[in-house]
Formats: sequence, C-alpha cells, structure tokens
Amino acid sequence: MADRRASRPTRGRVARTARLGRVAAGGAIRFAADRVDGRGGDDARRQRRGDRVVATIDALVDQLSTMRGAAMKAGQALSMIELPGLDEAQSAHLQRRLAQLRDDIPPVGWKQMRKLLAKEWGAEPERVLARIDPEPVAAASIGQVYRARTHEGKEVAVKVQYPGIAEVVESDMRNLTALIPLVRQFKPDLTVKDLFSELRERIAEECDYELEAANHRRLARFWRGHPFIFVPAVETALARRRVLVTEWVDGMSFEDVIRQPEAVRDRYIEIVFRFYYGTASGLDLACGDPHPGNYLLCPDGRAAFFDFGMMRRLPAHYLRSEAAVTRAVRDDDADALVSALSELGYLAGERSDWDGRALLERLRRRSAWRSSEEPVRLHPRRHRRSARGASDRSRERNAQLGQLRLPPEALLLLRMQGLLYLTAVRARASARWAPLHRELIEQAEAVGELGAAHASWRSGHHR
Repeated sequence: MADRRASRPTRGRVARTARLGRVAAGGAIRFAADRVDGRGGDDARRQRRGDRVVATIDALVDQLSTMRGAAMKAGQALSMIELPGLDEAQSAHLQRRLAQLRDDIPPVGWKQMRKLLAKEWGAEPERVLARIDPEPVAAASIGQVYRARTHEGKEVAVKVQYPGIAEVVESDMRNLTALIPLVRQFKPDLTVKDLFSELRERIAEECDYELEAANHRRLARFWRGHPFIFVPAVETALARRRVLVTEWVDGMSFEDVIRQPEAVRDRYIEIVFRFYYGTASGLDLACGDPHPGNYLLCPDGRAAFFDFGMMRRLPAHYLRSEAAVTRAVRDDDADALVSALSELGYLAGERSDWDGRALLERLRRRSAWRSSEEPVRLHPRRHRRSARGASDRSRERNAQLGQLRLPPEALLLLRMQGLLYLTAVRARASARWAPLHRELIEQAEAVGELGAAHASWRSGHHR
C-alpha cells in the first residue's frame, strides 16, 4: 500500500485548474468533430459519438484520479449517471473507469493524518484513544476512516478529513464550471448550471464534520429501535470540525451483497429504498449521497447507514407534494401533471405554454420501471437499452418541450432517487415497484413483510 500513498491534496492548485481545463478543451474538440462528421448512417454516427464520449470520460478519470475534493466528488456523482446513447461495451467500459473514482482511492499517509487528529483533539491520538489502527479501512474524496477503540472499550470508526481539503473544495468548485458545457453534451436534458450550484453548496457543507455529526445524531434518534434499519451512534465528545467518530459496525459490503442469492439482494435493496425515502418523508431531509459504500448488511439482517454530510432540508411535507406528480402520471391526467409541476417550480412561464400530453409521455418513459403492480427484476442490460432509446429522441423532444427547470430544493432529492434506481439496477433487484413507491411517496398501504414491520414500528415510534 505504501507505493500508492497520496500527497497532500492542497499541492498544485494551478495544476488542478489546468487538468480540468485540458479535459474540458479536449471534450469540446471531440464533440465539435462529432457535429460536423456526417459520414455513414445513424448507427455509424452513434458509434462515433459513443467513442468520443468514452475518450472524454477516460481523460476525465485520468485527471480526477490524481485529485481529491470536489473534483473527485463530481466524478463520483458522474459515475452513478447512466450516460445515454452508448452501446453495451462502451457503457460497461465507462462504468468500470468511473468506478475507480469511488473504489480505488489511495490513502493519505498516517503521519499527515495523525498530525491533523492531534491538532483537532489538542492531544496525540494515542492518548485520546486506547488504540487506533494507522492503516485506514476506507478512503474517499474528502477524508478516510480508521478503526479504533475508546478508553471505555467501545469499538469506533474515526473519520478524518484530509489536511487542507476544505480549501481545495472551494477552489475546485470554481474550476468545475469549466466542465458545464461538457456535461451538457453528455446529458442534454439536465440543467447543469443549477446542478453544479446546488452541489457547490452541499459539498461545502460536507466539509464541516460537526454539521454532519448533527445530521447523524438526528437520523440515529429518528430510526432508533427500527426492526431492520440501524444508524450507529455518534461519539459526541470526540466530534470536531474535521473529525467524526461513530460506533463501529461490522457488515457485508454492497459488492458482496450483490453476489448473494436473489432473496437477499431484493430484501436489502428494499431496505435501502425504505431508509432514504423514509428519511425524506419523516424528517423532510434529502440524503444526496446514497452511494452503495454508505450502507452495510449486518449479520442480524439489519442494514446500517452512515455518511450524512451531503444533506438538504426540504420544505415541509415536500415528498407529499411530489406525490401529486406520480399520481398524475399514473392516472394519465395531463392537466393535473402540468398543475403539479408548475406548483413545484419545474415549469417556466405560463402553464398554457406546456403540452401536458408530451410531459406525460416524457415522465412515463422515465418512470416505466416502477409502474408494474407485479414483481419486476431490474437488469443493467435492459436499462442500457432503455437509456439508449430515450437518447435518440431526447434532443428533438427537448426542442419541442423546452427544458424542465430543476428547483434547488428538488435537486438533491432527484439525485437521491436516481442513484437509488441505479443501485437497484446494479443489484439486479426485484420488487413490486409500483405499490412500494405508492407506500414510500404517497403514504399508501404498507407493502409486504417489511412494510408491515415498518408500519408497526412507526406506530409505536410516533406514540
């Protein structure tokens, strides 16, 4: 592991800017060539465009893999977005490359991290704790995690922020604006500028571990005593702005879970959906980072959840307001859909400017996977075919309809929903998706054994 040690992330800020600039310039040249290259039929042009997307993402990963902070965080977010218009081989290659930004992060050496811990605690970590393993158990874009034991004998996870990372994040978020035109080429139906603005605010908050500790404690109180959801406790006395200490949890990682039998995968993914939607409906909080690395399957069958730095407070009962959109799509009610989207701030201009039937078609296509009353097993191959077909029509459809706005309060919630769907696809999970979403979003009848157990807990919890 020593040969993969990373240096301080604050070094080379000019070089960081130059790296992102090179990626943006190279991508712009490739996509400009794509627009003027008219050789061959539709299949040949689609293949060439896919090759250019692959080349651009390869270049992006090469640069971001040497960086930490907001640049890598943005790359991690991109890794959970299904890029449309690619064939199966291209899509699989990009997902493998982007996964490196999540799963192949070299740790920072103990000497630097120990110095930060001593500064935050005002004492050497070996005096504050009975034991701390100098080898990290996990490394991420903003910090890394160590296993330790308190003087009271508690096993804990110590999450430590990289030295100087807050300054790097601030610089990176300014530099990332150079990538806005590039991301718009990947996802023409995304209002990228609003997305980057929201991510900038949320990622800045993510650097404050005291704020994350407050979020963590709130969720731990809310989910206390739940039959299949567990949020480990925070060691408040050890929490600092750049250090977060929580109860240690042993469990099976997502990558191990998805190799389990179907029944295990299906139950686990349903629990994941129930946790994030339950937090949004019960606490009016959107968790913007439901990354598969942020939950474990415990030996007792519960799922443990952590990492609550990227959060957004929603307006009161916001998820119920979003339910009006899902009902309108289900009921094929174009007028109700336009009204609901307008009330939530998705539509610019007058309601009469929008074609309700066209909006129904667009949203129905995007939510087709959750419209079945019977169990449906998701699969990456089927999802890629669906995304590719949608991409072929996206530019023409957007020109006819105009862009749906993404109100700031909805951005993190939509990111949560999209990441949960892609997580379910990766797990090849099956569920009765329509009844499950009615329960989670519209507070309808409880579904299955997990729904009944949750309803029983909620009844006692509220009392």
